[in-house]
Order: sequence, then structure tokens, then C-alpha cells
Amino acid sequence: MKLQLDRVLVVEGKYDAARLAGIVEGTILTTDGFAVFKDKAMQNMLKQLARARGLIILTDSDAAGFRIRHFITRIVGAEHVLQAYVPALPGKEPRKTEPGKEGLLGVEGVPNELILSGLETALDGQPKGLEISEKQEPILYSDLYEWGLSGRPDCAEFRRSFLRKIGLPPRLSKKELLEVLNTLYTRDALHQECETAHRALSDGI
Repeated sequence: MKLQLDRVLVVEGKYDAARLAGIVEGTILTTDGFAVFKDKAMQNMLKQLARARGLIILTDSDAAGFRIRHFITRIVGAEHVLQAYVPALPGKEPRKTEPGKEGLLGVEGVPNELILSGLETALDGQPKGLEISEKQEPILYSDLYEWGLSGRPDCAEFRRSFLRKIGLPPRLSKKELLEVLNTLYTRDALHQECETAHRALSDGI
């Protein structure tokens, strides 16, 4: 049974996210390593999600991981963050030809029970009474299609311009996009935003 997370889980890379998807249920986003330091849209998205749902940060135990952890905590505010840690274990992931600079396993290489232990320890420190409000009418994949954000051959340009307009990074997958939009918008509000954006595009604004 997977660990249920209400907060958004932030990890460093796609291999970490793939590993975590097998043991937790919830929204998982990546920083693309150090890309978060310069990607303003990603920073803005993390700030919004931190205020709306809170974050759990789970990075590697090396110096690079702690740099990323501290940077995100600083920009979104420590009050919105739970810190999850994995032990510094020596080793190398099977997909790599050589170990990392410090010779430590990244999150993707750490045993499941140690990852879950780190997450559960972080959750134990969560303020009591934190509740995530449920939306009455969630945004669905079919809505993304209907509004021209996904699934259509001609949607790529509109999707990029729309995400830029609302301050979200264009690299989000369809699954990530749906989860982020359901956190930040009601269905009606997002529908209005899309209609406004379509009209502006038609008018050449």
C-alpha cells in the first residue's frame, strides 16, 4: 500500500520521481537538478503550491542536494515546507557507470523502507489540523482537451503561451499539469482563464 501524501513532494530528477511514484500516492515534481536556480516559472509554481498545499522536500544527501533543499525552502518560506531526509549511504545506482562526486547513493538508489521512514518522520512534524480542501468539481483530462491545453495537434502553441501567462513552466507533463492546476484553480476559474486567453490569441493581442 502506497503512502498517501497531501503535500506536493519535490525531488531532484526524473529517476527520483519514477522511484517515488512506486511507493507514494500524490503529486511529485522535479527541480531538474540545479535548473530550479534559474527557472523563474518553476520557482513561481513552487511558491504557489507551497502556499496552497505545502511542500515536502526530499533531495539527495550530498552537498548539491542540500543546496537545492535550502534554496527552495528560502524562496517559498520555511513555514510551508516539511523536510524529508534519506541517510548518506555510499554506493552507485546501477544505471550509472561511476558513483557521484561524493560517492553517495541518490534518492533513487536508497531502499524503499529508508525513503518511507524519512517521509513519515517529516509528516510526524506536520502541524496538526492541516487540511487540504477538496474541490467540488475537479479539472479533468477531458477539460484540458476541450480547452485546447492537451491532446490536440494544434494545442502546443496555445499551451505554451497560456502556461507562460499564468506563470507555470511549459515543461510540465499532462499528469503534472492536471495536478498543479487542480491545486491552484477551481474548474470555473481556469475555464474563464482559458477562454480569455483564446480570445486574446484570436484578436492578436
